[in-house]
Amino acid sequence: MILYSVMPADTVFANMDAVVKQELKEVSLGHATMLLEQTGAFEGRIVRLISPDPQDYLNPHYAPGQIVRFGPE
Repeated sequence: MILYSVMPADTVFANMDAVVKQELKEVSLGHATMLLEQTGAFEGRIVRLISPDPQDYLNPHYAPGQIVRFGPE
């Protein structure tokens, strides 16, 4: 990827360390796997959905940003 900008690279990529260091938890719900940003002991915000079923991507409950609950491992 090429980024053309008049802003200095230090300014553009200033917050990249926070994004890279984000702790994600992988959770399987049914046949779908989700990467969650943990917000509580047994809940998290969906960051990424990984599923072989195209219908899962149309399900509003699996949309990025939604909060899901999961059980203890």
